[in-house]
Amino acid sequence: MEIDFTRKFSLNEDRDEEIKAILTAVYNALQEKGYNPINQIVGYILSEDPTYITNYNNARSLIRKLDRDELLQELVKKYLAS
Repeated sequence: MEIDFTRKFSLNEDRDEEIKAILTAVYNALQEKGYNPINQIVGYILSEDPTYITNYNNARSLIRKLDRDELLQELVKKYLAS
């Protein structure tokens, strides 16, 4: 059976701000520990392996609050808006 429609995703603005706050906190924690935050976050997004994210400042727990689809949607939206 072939499905002939496009699934729509929608997030509210409050969730957008929460995603931004979490991603910023994770980025800062990775940077403070001496990691390349971009590489580590990309590794996490691609693999969903939490070991790419440090436990420092509770960053690993924070990133796991985000669904990868939500995170990717937010990143693409922000990238294309600039």
